[in-house]
Amino acid sequence: MKIFLLSIVLMFTLCVSAQEDKIEKKEVVKKTELSQYLNSSKKLGFTEKDSLFQVNIGFRVQSRVGYGKEEGKSGVVEGEIRRMRLKLDGFVYNPKFGYKVELGFSARDIGTVVVGNSGNVILDGVFFYKPTSDFTIGFGQTKLPGNNQRVISSNSLELTDRSINNSKFNIDRDFGLFLDYSKESKEHFAYSLKGAISKGEGRNWVKTKDDGIALTGKVELFPLGSFTKNGSNFEADLMREKTPKLMVSGAFSQNNNALRSQGQLGSSLYEARTLKSVFFDAILKYNGWSATGAYMSRMADNPITVSATDATKQQAVFVGNGIDAQLSYLFPSNYQIIGRFSTQKVDDEIQTISPDMDEYTIGLSKYLYGHKVKLQTEFSYDTVKNYSGSTDNNWFVRFQVEIGI
Repeated sequence: MKIFLLSIVLMFTLCVSAQEDKIEKKEVVKKTELSQYLNSSKKLGFTEKDSLFQVNIGFRVQSRVGYGKEEGKSGVVEGEIRRMRLKLDGFVYNPKFGYKVELGFSARDIGTVVVGNSGNVILDGVFFYKPTSDFTIGFGQTKLPGNNQRVISSNSLELTDRSINNSKFNIDRDFGLFLDYSKESKEHFAYSLKGAISKGEGRNWVKTKDDGIALTGKVELFPLGSFTKNGSNFEADLMREKTPKLMVSGAFSQNNNALRSQGQLGSSLYEARTLKSVFFDAILKYNGWSATGAYMSRMADNPITVSATDATKQQAVFVGNGIDAQLSYLFPSNYQIIGRFSTQKVDDEIQTISPDMDEYTIGLSKYLYGHKVKLQTEFSYDTVKNYSGSTDNNWFVRFQVEIGI
């Protein structure tokens, strides 16, 4: 009888154990399926269970307050959402077929809405095909491979905004075909070759039709090996590079029959002009230090255009050159100090229209979660050299909070 009872107890225990094991296995399967569906380990997003598509979601907001004073004018208090962006990326059908969508909703992103034109909401809308791990083909609207400070995202800047030279000489976004061939190596020489054939009038241009196109090419060289986690694509040495890392690059862009004063940006010209732009960049990072230098220029024959109906109305291509030099140090506490000097010189043909300019900037930043969550302050002092020989001295101070995912 005792043996019979012991047998029953043993059988019951085994059944319960087997049932618990089944439950645990089911829970493991569910957790595994869920982890495949949610990309929470890297990004906020979803991958379809059969891996036919992926959507990653990101957003960021730059909230800014400041005060500026131009010589001879009253001071101006600034308070705005400088940028508010929504970003989607992922793949469709196969990881080789990727896409990127970025929309801007702040007043400066959208611009002035006029009759016949909708708000300028679309920043990026581009489809990528990656036939190999080194080669990428893009089609749609995105950033051209120009000066490095423009290519990197505005949420990856050390200061509250890009330099005065970037605002005048960069080639911005455009619609077209984009090519990228990159060979990466952490310890050895690496390089990247980039090119684009684009429309030439910038993002969302629908005002006029023309037969001009823009051709852009860029070479990036990494003689000491690739930066940690693509460190050439963001300012500040957040990775605190263990060995020195250097990037030098050169780019050239020719915008044929351009209709705007800065090619992809600026006011409408009265006549089409062919613009040629040259860019050189250098980035050095090591153990918290980051140093960058940049040269930018734009050239055009007969840069001043005149209205056919009113000779007093003129619009000029912004031709000239500029140099930026920037140095920063990131303390172990994730506080950072930054200094930048920019000098800008316009060509003789447009000196009566646009002045030469120098800008001196110092800044202090606190990184709470890299470039995703940070506090930034800066003070800038401008020297504007007028054609008449007089000099205007302007300054501004800003505080900015960046939050994004």
